[in-house]
Amino acid sequence: MFGGFYTVRFQVNETVGRSVMYAHAGKMLGGNSAFAHIGSYEEVGDEVAIVIKTVRHNPDPNYPAMVGTDDATLRARGRPDGQLYRFEGRLDELPGAVFKSVMRPVEEQPVPIAGGVGKGGIVNGLYSIHVRLLDGVEGGLTGVMLLNDGRILGGDAFFYYLGSYTSENGRWKGQILNQEHTPAKDEHPIFGGHEVGIGFSGSCDEHGALLEATALAGKRSLRLNAVLKLMRRA
Repeated sequence: MFGGFYTVRFQVNETVGRSVMYAHAGKMLGGNSAFAHIGSYEEVGDEVAIVIKTVRHNPDPNYPAMVGTDDATLRARGRPDGQLYRFEGRLDELPGAVFKSVMRPVEEQPVPIAGGVGKGGIVNGLYSIHVRLLDGVEGGLTGVMLLNDGRILGGDAFFYYLGSYTSENGRWKGQILNQEHTPAKDEHPIFGGHEVGIGFSGSCDEHGALLEATALAGKRSLRLNAVLKLMRRA
């Protein structure tokens, strides 16, 4: 049965992209370093029919839209191939282009036990996340993060995140494990090649959250902060 947390490799004609995606109860929420992917799916016999819209969360021009527009709608159908799912389809905005993707499940990886969310805690949903390193260290990451009742799933074009948190009264804290799904040493030399553990705390409201964290990448300890903005309630 289709559903769970996946890393995704997709292609529009000859242009390749990567992302993460969570599918559950007919909804699909995910994204990568510049775009959130928000959509739905329906199981039709042994096929899965999906409709996904893209929403830009990172204005950096170094991340251009693959189809020439930030707002695109994908319609595709897929079938299981062992543990994978393979999809083919079309984009409304580029009808002559061929879309293909492969979704690979992450569920075999260890997922931290979910925390608890009390009154005034952070809202369940899909967030954009923009990470900035501190103490004069250059670098950062952008991606998406799905928060759901104490569980964290997320990622970008190179990494996926697994974690847990507790939250109430406008505060939250937790832990994240950041791992590669695509080699990232050239693009992100600080985090690439490492399994990065992150402990964090911060504030939250109905629109988003802030966090301060310490990340352990190999033998290097790094301080960072991040801004999360709610893009879609879950």
